[in-house]
Amino acid sequence: MLKNHLRRDLQWLKRQARKDRRITVGLLAGVMAAWIRQLQPDEAPVAPPVLLALSLGLLAASGAAWLMAAYFVTRSLRARREPVEELRWISRISRGKEWAFCSLGAYVAWHLLQFVTALVLR
Repeated sequence: MLKNHLRRDLQWLKRQARKDRRITVGLLAGVMAAWIRQLQPDEAPVAPPVLLALSLGLLAASGAAWLMAAYFVTRSLRARREPVEELRWISRISRGKEWAFCSLGAYVAWHLLQFVTALVLR
């Protein structure tokens, strides 16, 4: 009886992890596309050095979080054989999803900073 409950719970966790992996991959692709679109070399930004440093810090934070998320997602591609390995796989996917949302948060903060800077300096 207990084995059946554990097996059922593990199956549910695996289904949820597959959904989370799809969400994470979509989020990583979206953040990458947004950064590529935003960083087109149009004109040199004219901003005070403090805002420029903050902007570059947010860019670096988003990039580092994106790389961590991609690392955890790529680590989850390997085949699993035992239940312990499956639990590690589930954990990697959830950590990757958390890092992907951190990357998105840094991008949103950067975008907000650019918007406020444009309002204030113009």
